[in-house]
Amino acid sequence: MIEIYFAQLETQFQDFPLISSYSLSKKIYNAKQGFIKGNIVFEDGSQLNFTEIKNTDKSGKIKYSYHYMNQEQHLVFRYDNAPHHKELSTFPHHKHLPSKVESHKELTLRDVLLEIAQEKNLSGLTRNQHPT
Repeated sequence: MIEIYFAQLETQFQDFPLISSYSLSKKIYNAKQGFIKGNIVFEDGSQLNFTEIKNTDKSGKIKYSYHYMNQEQHLVFRYDNAPHHKELSTFPHHKHLPSKVESHKELTLRDVLLEIAQEKNLSGLTRNQHPT
């Protein structure tokens, strides 16, 4: 079950436009639980580093972080569920921006990739299409 979940994650970014490379590391704890982390590099040099600890018996993730950086390696945004920022209504889920932290619900890797596509104005593209 966790292996299927990991395979579904990988499929999501294999089909995403403008990815130049990616690397993954996985650890399977048992049939339902595991850890995955990865680094996705986009053609413009921006990067998404992500980590998920998942139990497939539960709807959410045990732990996650999606850290997106521009070409200069400066934070664009990061979503995570680290147990700080107790003042936020969505605690422990939140979004870091360069100058603030805001409430946000838990996202999926696909949600994050779609946000990156919107930032790059690439929504609707397939892997082999490039903006004109």
